[in-house]
Amino acid sequence: MAESLKSLLGEDAPQRLATLLHRAWSRFDRKAFTALAMPGYPILGLMARGERMADALEQTLPADFERAAAILSSAMDPPLPMDARGEPCSDGRGYSAFLYLPYSIFISRHGLEHFEAAMDAQHALTQRFTAEFSIRPFLVRHPAATLARLAQWTADPSGHVRRLVSEGTRPRLPWARRLPALVADPSPGLALLEHLRDDPSRYVRRSVANHLGDVGKDHPQRLLALAGRWMSDAPPPRMQLLRHALRTLVRRGDPDALSLLGSGHSSRLSIRSVSWAPARPHIGDNLVVTLALHNPEAEVQTALVNLEIGYVKANGQLSPRTFSLGNVALASGGVVTLRKQLSLRQMTTRTHYPGLHTVALQLNGRRHPLGDFFLDPSPLTP
Repeated sequence: MAESLKSLLGEDAPQRLATLLHRAWSRFDRKAFTALAMPGYPILGLMARGERMADALEQTLPADFERAAAILSSAMDPPLPMDARGEPCSDGRGYSAFLYLPYSIFISRHGLEHFEAAMDAQHALTQRFTAEFSIRPFLVRHPAATLARLAQWTADPSGHVRRLVSEGTRPRLPWARRLPALVADPSPGLALLEHLRDDPSRYVRRSVANHLGDVGKDHPQRLLALAGRWMSDAPPPRMQLLRHALRTLVRRGDPDALSLLGSGHSSRLSIRSVSWAPARPHIGDNLVVTLALHNPEAEVQTALVNLEIGYVKANGQLSPRTFSLGNVALASGGVVTLRKQLSLRQMTTRTHYPGLHTVALQLNGRRHPLGDFFLDPSPLTP
């Protein structure tokens, strides 16, 4: 699990980064940089590797931040291309974009008193990696100036830069520094999102949806009010954005969120059959849940369908997590079969524990228990 993360900055990353920097600045001391970065490097985790290389940059780049930032920017490869849907795509570089993580750390450490140079560097950085982490100290130290610059970037030609506007201001961005001011009052971020709600890039719109999801955790009524307003004459991509933004409230069975999405009514669909295989899985298996829904009514029945798994936590209590099975519409007497494959492998985002797990179905937010299964330890566990 940890190994897969730190491999994003593999053991050849210091040498590779030194080569890029020397290519941009012939006076860059590659040997000194790698000598500073490599001791103990193989046993370090992802962030520790990035910080180690940022430490080495501090000792091998010019002390003047503006000169150092210019070197970092000129040592970047061309921006990552985007496909027709506005999604980043690989161009065969042969290395992870996390190679630029040390740049992000260096800029956040040393650029706060050099606003213009730091903004220029982050504008370049986000087109190769991301500046969503390095921009956050600027939102804390220089909120007005940073928000003003981000407002300009909502019209930037690069989808990477426009995404930074949304992702960098997310109040609860995972793995990142919390932004207490935007948690308390999300208005500045929401004002930026108004310019991005119909962005041509799906990558940007997904970030907008995730930003709104963050807002909904602390201010559900703000999210519901905005969603209701944005739904007026909304094109399909914006509706998809809003469904994603409202997903947490929908999974909680929030009646207002369900009503906005046309699923506020009580579904009369019946659960005809349900099964999962293997019946008694092990940690590391894939679990396939199969169920059939039937419409016994004379009229068409619709429902927003979610599968809920109650995962066992380390303390033995259950933590429910829901998975979307989509929207269904069944004519009278109609039957639909739905399947969902769930990975029970250990992940960076979820640790599985042995014990009795519950299974339930949500139809328009109403919960219907389906049973339970016992998750055994991995057969490979000594």
